[in-house]
Amino acid sequence: MVSSLPFHIVLVEPEIPPNTGNIARLCGATGTTLHLVGKLGFATDDRHLKRAGLDYWHAVDIRYWQDLPELQAAFPCARFVYASKKGELSHVSFSFRDGDFLVFGKETAGLPDELLAANRQTCIRIPIAGPVRSLNLSTAAGIVLYEALRQCHRLG
Repeated sequence: MVSSLPFHIVLVEPEIPPNTGNIARLCGATGTTLHLVGKLGFATDDRHLKRAGLDYWHAVDIRYWQDLPELQAAFPCARFVYASKKGELSHVSFSFRDGDFLVFGKETAGLPDELLAANRQTCIRIPIAGPVRSLNLSTAAGIVLYEALRQCHRLG
């Protein structure tokens, strides 16, 4: 039986409007809730943000939070999965569950080391075979979300 719990994408202090716009569009296409946490590097009426999301903004459940502890307090039973190039476990080896919160850090710095160290068991990475340091934020969010959807039999 397929659960009706949506997945959640959490962006902690995103800095680049088109990345957030692309992720909002991804969320609209998959029924995923988008959480924007902390100080944003742009205004939410930014034309680049809106352009990347095109005309899908009405289809996206977007919620705003002052910080990550506020979000976590609002969902005390939720499991938060932290995506980072510093994670030890590959995203395809991790066992996702319906309703997981998939957390991504800001484009220039990622998630804080202290947060990753405190959550090693739910810290994942996307393997990179080439010489680049990391993937684009919206690309990474899509890869992780679709793996979670696949594992939970939500693609049809």
